[in-house]
Amino acid sequence: MTSVNTYATRAQRSEAHDSLDFFPTPPWATRALIEHVLVGGGWRKDQLAEHVCWEPACGADHMVNPLAEYFAEVIGTDVHDHGPALLHDFLMPFLPPIVKARPGPHWIITNPPFRLGQQFILRALEIASEGVCMLVRTQFLEGIQRHQELFLPHPPLMVAPFVERVPMVKGRLDRGASTATAYAWLVWAGRRASPKRFSTDTKLRWIPACRRALERDEDYT
Repeated sequence: MTSVNTYATRAQRSEAHDSLDFFPTPPWATRALIEHVLVGGGWRKDQLAEHVCWEPACGADHMVNPLAEYFAEVIGTDVHDHGPALLHDFLMPFLPPIVKARPGPHWIITNPPFRLGQQFILRALEIASEGVCMLVRTQFLEGIQRHQELFLPHPPLMVAPFVERVPMVKGRLDRGASTATAYAWLVWAGRRASPKRFSTDTKLRWIPACRRALERDEDYT
């Protein structure tokens, strides 16, 4: 399985309006998406191994690398440069050439800027053929306007909260970090996924304590 790396950061959580929201995702939290949410939730690993995945807020590839363990190809892009790669603003109404040249993308999976989470989801639902997965703070599920504009017209297939904390630190990956913030994966079926495969009701699927099993020393090197 291969990954196509294009670096950069994201956009913001509770900072200045123009601040870049770079909170690297611990790789074990991405593996948890595959192992405890998608597998058994309507997809199999052998299916994913044939799919192309796009990570549109890839930062320094902390999510791209574990995704590449499962998908045939992972394309990483971002709006801010953290290395030698293509830059792309995901919310622009066009696809970067590297994405247009590939089949799909079947999946769009990312940890979006909190401030732009709704826009990222709506854009992803226009593009991904198989599925959309977004790592969000559980607080993202709140809000009358977001409920009316996003969750009512586009109910997620699954809401998958972590039962243990996923520590994220601004600007770096820190194995020893702690946090009081709770996170969950939200999953939508893509625009070409057969509706007969899935229930029309949102399912709650807890992600069990799995950091010890899914974390690797090389994730932090």
